[in-house]
Amino acid sequence: MIVCVCNNISDREIRQAVDMGLSTMAELRRDLGVATCCGKCAPCAKEVLTEHLAVQVNETVLKRPVFTE
Repeated sequence: MIVCVCNNISDREIRQAVDMGLSTMAELRRDLGVATCCGKCAPCAKEVLTEHLAVQVNETVLKRPVFTE
């Protein structure tokens, strides 16, 4: 889905940027141009950013194995 219409930035591109190490809206603005024109995409971009950061945290948390008898 296109998040930033002005700069044609999709949610996939935002997630890829997060995978490459971006973690703030300021970094998304700097590197992708998100929310640099009209700014209407900022809430949606922030939501995509926040959700994907949460997914990354959940994937990196080591879980204890469960042993069944």
